[in-house]
Amino acid sequence: MSSILVFGASGVIGEFLLPQLAARGERVLAVSRTAASRARASGKIDWLQGDLCVEVASLPPHDAVLSLGPLDAFAAWFARTASAGTRGGPKRVIAISSMSAESKRDSVDAAERELSTRLRTAETLLMQTARECGIGCTIFRPTLIYGTGRDRSLASIARFAKRFRVLPIPRADGLRQPVHAADLAAAFLAAFDNAATFGKIYELGGGERLRFDALLRRIAAGPPRLALPLPVPLTFARAGALLLRGRLGAGALARLSEPLIADNTAAERDFGYTPRAFRAQDVFGCADSRSAD
Repeated sequence: MSSILVFGASGVIGEFLLPQLAARGERVLAVSRTAASRARASGKIDWLQGDLCVEVASLPPHDAVLSLGPLDAFAAWFARTASAGTRGGPKRVIAISSMSAESKRDSVDAAERELSTRLRTAETLLMQTARECGIGCTIFRPTLIYGTGRDRSLASIARFAKRFRVLPIPRADGLRQPVHAADLAAAFLAAFDNAATFGKIYELGGGERLRFDALLRRIAAGPPRLALPLPVPLTFARAGALLLRGRLGAGALARLSEPLIADNTAAERDFGYTPRAFRAQDVFGCADSRSAD
């Protein structure tokens, strides 16, 4: 039995990953900013409270580290704490980054360009630290994550549609490739003991590519049916900023006609990555999906 330290454990990927790690007989040390609650507490999962953006207290010995949260904070922590040749230290690390590392590199929005730089800098730091310490490191760059009703992208759109019963659909042909959080959890498990993945960064998208406007139409139609689709000219897309409660900035608007997709080829080859096609009923997650009827 190995001991696995998981940062960002209370997030959308952790919801699927932690139970599977426990079911495999692993000792899971789950770290989150808030204490464990509800059914998250388990005899096979030890919940620890900590915040990488501040400082994490002394942690129990662990064989591997999985990061499901902000990569820059994790990479900085790992660089401070990892030591070359440390006995009993972790031999494996897998971390989530984002496709924003590349897609926002040349954004018209300065904040998005800064995010891209921050992600790529963190990726380099994490890989360098792992290499110097002899630790097998893998980084995933997912596309739009959905599947629990807690994400800030597709779930926000679905909640808007459910509330107002109408969903503005700009004519936007940029391709999107949403990836289910459960498929990302499966990727962690498949890559964990796979030496072919060491020292590599993988793009991870879902099993289907959709035009952005087609994606919105599918969310509106459900199941469950949420809203009437309302076509609007792309020039009026700024009005659609309400979809994300004002968070749709200039960079996002500029990308409505740009492809934001992943090449899954390397992941398919190296660890058999087989993501599912997009299903609108999964956007809310199981509980929210039932309540949306």
